Amino acid sequence: MGRGFQVTNRTTGDSFACGDGQSVLKAMEQQGFKCVPVGCRGGGCGYCKIKVVEGDFECGKMSKAHVPPEAIEQGEVLACRIYPLTDLIIECLPQPAAGLASKQTTTKALR
Repeated sequence: MGRGFQVTNRTTGDSFACGDGQSVLKAMEQQGFKCVPVGCRGGGCGYCKIKVVEGDFECGKMSKAHVPPEAIEQGEVLACRIYPLTDLIIECLPQPAAGLASKQTTTKALR
């Protein structure tokens, strides 16, 4: 895996290691951190949005509908498509759960 980086969640103070060339989401999942919901893992759904408060990273392709260029400039990115170049400090962004909650409620009501 090579050299690794430390990723710290500013909100909780939790931190985890992220290998060189490994996405932040993959490192989170491998180490049992549940900071963000997980969707497609390919940059298209927007579920795993985080804010990088401090540090440098490379970005893979992300849906511009979920992460427009101006958001990236402010550090708002998808955890599945960023790869640390230095240690990072992140914040997990709250996701609107209205659509998911109503689908779950409807499913439960049908049973």
